[in-house]
Amino acid sequence: MTRAPTEIHSSVHLSTNPRLSYPVGSSPLHLLFRQNLLECRPPNIPMSLHAKAIFPRIFGHEASGIVESVGEGVTEFEEGDHVLTVFIGECMKCRHCTSGKSNICEVLGLERRGVMHSDQKTRFSINGKPIYHYCAVSSFSEYTVVHSGCAVKVSSLAPLEKICLLSCGVAAGLGAAWNVADISKGSTVAIFGLGTVGLSVAQGAKLRGASRIIGVDTNPEKGEKAKAFGVTEFLNPNDSDEPLQQIIKRITDGGADYSFECIGDTGMMTTALQSCCDGWGLTVTLGVPKEKPEMKAHYGLFITGRTLKGSLFGGWRPKSDLPSLVDMYTKKEIEIDEFITHNMPFEDINKAFDLMKEGRCLRCVIHMPK
Repeated sequence: MTRAPTEIHSSVHLSTNPRLSYPVGSSPLHLLFRQNLLECRPPNIPMSLHAKAIFPRIFGHEASGIVESVGEGVTEFEEGDHVLTVFIGECMKCRHCTSGKSNICEVLGLERRGVMHSDQKTRFSINGKPIYHYCAVSSFSEYTVVHSGCAVKVSSLAPLEKICLLSCGVAAGLGAAWNVADISKGSTVAIFGLGTVGLSVAQGAKLRGASRIIGVDTNPEKGEKAKAFGVTEFLNPNDSDEPLQQIIKRITDGGADYSFECIGDTGMMTTALQSCCDGWGLTVTLGVPKEKPEMKAHYGLFITGRTLKGSLFGGWRPKSDLPSLVDMYTKKEIEIDEFITHNMPFEDINKAFDLMKEGRCLRCVIHMPK
């Protein structure tokens, strides 16, 4: 089966209407999947800063769609199933999957080499030459092939154009608040970065009954918008010469109970840690640094009781947990629609990237041609 998707890297067209091949029939444990909706956001998955760039490849790691066909050995999916793709899978057999403590699958973890987990080969090609995958998903294509462990079957009653946000951003923020931090009622929360992930943390904190949710962002337009997601106070670091951590400690009588770094800046990770209170302050880092991956922090921050934790996909185990999040959305227990600020056809994906880089959208849902 062939289609003619446009490959995107940032906002530059890398190829023009290539004829892509998608072999799946003899691929064990794989399924061919038509992507109806995907989110437009830049690659923001942990990668080695020294890793060799892999091109040509098809980017994109958040999507929802419908199964077209299944490969040999696939028993949990069938043609017509509605699914979410995930950039980390769940084999349900390895040490991490069976521990009940981790979502870092040893078999289907982050794929950094642009190939399938199973046989280390690609499923895309143009005239016999390989086109590499991205994070085992490659959603910027009308069709893709994914390992069955990297797809999650969901209710066909849930709107695909909404729940696609649960394949990364919204789920990552909610999970950081609920699974990783386990925010308690009446607590004070500080969130650094008010994009989709940060605002999802705010939503999670609100639903847990946090009494104060302090949002931090350099974009002044975020302040009013953030209130709809639960933010009670807004700070713009550019509005004061006083160090941000001192402001937060001053207005919270010693520091926040929880802080979340959702930017991807190691300097801000340190600031978030400094903004927590002594004794039990917990900082969760969700952002992925694009440079300077090492962070610095004085040991005194830890010896006085602070904790620093990392969060990948909010601690959710994709197959075990995502269907329940979808159910929460259909029952109107969590919000998703408000994160979608734009809807665009696939041909306008570069415009979506421009909106994102200019800070004029939260999530832009890209609709594939029918």
